Amino acid sequence: MHRIRFFARSLLPAAVLAVIPVLVATPAASGAVRADTARVSSRPELLAKAAPDECFAGPGQPYPAGPPCKSGQAKVNQSYVWGLTKSGDRVWFGTGANVQCLTLGTSLGQSAPVQNDDYACEYGSSQLSKNTKGLAAPLGDWRPPKVYLYQTSSRQLTDKTGDINKASSTDSQRINTTVGIRAAGSNNGVVLLAGPSLLGINLFAFDSASGRYLGSTSINQYGNIRHFVVADGVLYAGVGLGPDGIAGGAVLRFSSDKSNPFKYTVVANLPAQVADLVVHQGRIAVTTWPSAGGYTKANSAAVWTSPRLADGRPGLTEADANAWKQVWSVNSYEPDPTVARTYGLGALASYGGYLYWGTMHVPLKATQTFVSRYKPANQQQGALAVKNTQRTASIFRAGDLDKSRASVDLLYGESQLPAYDPKAGGGAGAWRLVSTGYKPKFGASGFGNAYNTYTWSMVVTGGALYVGTMDWGYISRYSPAAARPGVQAALGTPDPKSYGSDLWAFTDPQRAATAVDTTGLGNYLNYGIRTMVADGSAIYLGMANPMNLRTDKTDKVPEGGWELIRLRTSPDIRTSPDIRTKSYRVRSGS
Repeated sequence: MHRIRFFARSLLPAAVLAVIPVLVATPAASGAVRADTARVSSRPELLAKAAPDECFAGPGQPYPAGPPCKSGQAKVNQSYVWGLTKSGDRVWFGTGANVQCLTLGTSLGQSAPVQNDDYACEYGSSQLSKNTKGLAAPLGDWRPPKVYLYQTSSRQLTDKTGDINKASSTDSQRINTTVGIRAAGSNNGVVLLAGPSLLGINLFAFDSASGRYLGSTSINQYGNIRHFVVADGVLYAGVGLGPDGIAGGAVLRFSSDKSNPFKYTVVANLPAQVADLVVHQGRIAVTTWPSAGGYTKANSAAVWTSPRLADGRPGLTEADANAWKQVWSVNSYEPDPTVARTYGLGALASYGGYLYWGTMHVPLKATQTFVSRYKPANQQQGALAVKNTQRTASIFRAGDLDKSRASVDLLYGESQLPAYDPKAGGGAGAWRLVSTGYKPKFGASGFGNAYNTYTWSMVVTGGALYVGTMDWGYISRYSPAAARPGVQAALGTPDPKSYGSDLWAFTDPQRAATAVDTTGLGNYLNYGIRTMVADGSAIYLGMANPMNLRTDKTDKVPEGGWELIRLRTSPDIRTSPDIRTKSYRVRSGS
């Protein structure tokens, strides 16, 4: 095993965790949400799914041989379709393993092993952690990612990871020290798949027509990469500088061809790491995540736009790197400065003349930040911190981007949010509702579901804008303190009928979104729609499903692990038959 070193966010001390009573989200404020079902031309079709890849005998125990497993139980580690792209009739994607465990370990400071009916997180007790020098305990559930090619015409799935491992010892080392394939893009006959590595980012290239592996490279000055976009025939990617974007962000322009797939120039220097990118009205627009280093309002989550692609030489160049314009910042909406610093911005899209984007909120991350700063003195204050710091995904859009100040609409969100005043009550501190300065046009945040906390993916096709979320209502059941008197009564309990990720569609810029599906596209263990691409007749959805112990096909519970799903669309989704997804019985307390 190669020596591994991971960089993690600062962790929450155990003494602080003790005052946080429950892992649930604040219910969305009141607001009308249109509950009509959007129409598509077919049921979701499961194209491919992660298979069990390990046998599990309990946290800290050696892994039995298999699968098939003669002892222990089958476990599926590969949980996310983390990077997804399409080239012709070929869908390329890369995975991430046990990403929920990694997030809980690095972002929320959890380190005690967990096992329930759905998933296990071993952390420092894992065999990998015990046997790998330099692997931090919160990252003990990491496994190397996989790279796949799905050919739509033949319906054949090919594991391309072996091509990387066989190419050279350097290529093998790169794929086996990559946290996950978090980004994928295709252009000019080349497919690029990339992700954060132990000391930077790793990129892997394939010939999009033949499937031939072209090679890999490492770029150590960047610590994260999430998405690619093609603009006017040129491939761009957003990155974070240093570990977890500690030094800001950048946009890279790739001048890739098969002879040199990794040639790039820097065309944007930004104060925060780039999350997603889209082409909008002759510019590139990006969303950002806050820096993991010293936080300031300048590097908070925001929307930025580039100079016009047609200005000067075609596309963006090094001369444009410092000419990007900030369109919007979370500080113009979130009234609590401590909570504002924990916002991320996720997917964005160009639709109907507007630029759309949404917010992202790691559950309890805002509580962690608040507790670290203000140190609640007792359980009651801790419960109030949970209730008042949690946020649900909001959806915005902007027009008139060429004006000095863009007009921004809140489509789904809140007109008031709790803010903490540390000077209230003679210095005891108190929460109060404060205006956000916006009035939601269509409804409450999360499309009315308090557990929709990520705006994870957007795609425009067939005259509609589709929005995919992360809904963590199902996994919130595993909070050890969820049953404490009064806590869930104050914060709300998820509805089992809504378990699973949501897919919503805007069919007209002047109409509210409609629900395509709110139950994980046929598998309620799919808690997120991590990636989406479209080809005009269908959407390909890469699902996030971290339930690594759900591998029994004989029970009535669906299986864990990533899924690749196709959902066919029609030119006008409003006139097509309703979607009908497979339903599963939820076992109470399982």
